[in-house]
Amino acid sequence: MKNRRPEWAPEGASDAFASRITSRTESHGTPKTVKRSKALDLDTLEKGVLTGNRTILSRAITLIESNSEKHFELAQELLTRLLPASGNSIRIGVTGVPGVGKSSFIERFGMHLIELGKKVAVLAIDPSSTISKGSILGDKTRMEMLSRHPQSFIRPSPSSGVLGGVARKTRESIVLCEAAGFDVILVETVGVGQSETTVRSMVDFFLLMQITGAGDELQGIKKGIMELCDLIVVNKADGDNVQRAQAAARDYNNALHFLRQATPGWETHALTCSSLTGDGIPEIWKTITKFCEITKSSGVFEKRRLQQTTNWFDELISEAVLNRFYQKAEIREKLPQLRKQVAEGKLPVAYAVSLLLSD
Repeated sequence: MKNRRPEWAPEGASDAFASRITSRTESHGTPKTVKRSKALDLDTLEKGVLTGNRTILSRAITLIESNSEKHFELAQELLTRLLPASGNSIRIGVTGVPGVGKSSFIERFGMHLIELGKKVAVLAIDPSSTISKGSILGDKTRMEMLSRHPQSFIRPSPSSGVLGGVARKTRESIVLCEAAGFDVILVETVGVGQSETTVRSMVDFFLLMQITGAGDELQGIKKGIMELCDLIVVNKADGDNVQRAQAAARDYNNALHFLRQATPGWETHALTCSSLTGDGIPEIWKTITKFCEITKSSGVFEKRRLQQTTNWFDELISEAVLNRFYQKAEIREKLPQLRKQVAEGKLPVAYAVSLLLSD
């Protein structure tokens, strides 16, 4: 029987060419039927995270970061399974203005911890574009040595405009990293002058980084942030800048005596370090270790963790209620009209809100 030449065969191709392609398609199926399934398997994700597989950990974090409704239940089921294996790390928030050297510090600090036998996870929050919502995601480039080490895990996530520069799913990412066996979780924030209370609400120890050379040292930091931090680190204390850094640390220490302490039973103070030479890095870890010993023995550590979880629960309730409110058809219908009347000065703001809530 003569081979039938299909209409899609290339011009000039022989009947034999068409016959080969047709037979392969018939014997192996169309590309759609042989395409490998990418369905998420919770058992595989759970096992991979618990065994510390960094590729699967990345996949799991991608799942919980998804805004898709179909992924929500899968993500929550995975978190439920992994919760018993979490909570065994020290969570450290690192903040400071852009250019202070947060990424360089985290790489040097992380490598020091790895030398001590620790597994280190870094949740680096990159600034998001207010227009495209995209982010630079350059922390893996800036932390070249740390990102290559098998005992580390770096996850850059866009801030997506969240207050404090912290990604919406950072708390869930912390749970996954702890379940994967990481001893130290470092949360690097954008540090653009927004409220850092969100960072404080999810970490055990809050570290604020500063540099010298910006005029009056005490003007370079807000009182509110100083009252949130457990340690101030003056970075870039190397070369000709050592004495200036030491003087800045003394100024901070003098000022801290007049401020409320961030953690009961712990006196916040300032140290110097150099991410370039490594000077001061061991002292910072010793300070954090001492902090853990004091707060765990006094019960403050556990109390803070419990309070943070409760606050997280309350925040999610507020978010869910607000989201459900805006999804109501009558609200979506009335809201633009009331917003326009308020903008045009035809209705008092409080009265417009009461009208919206009256239904």
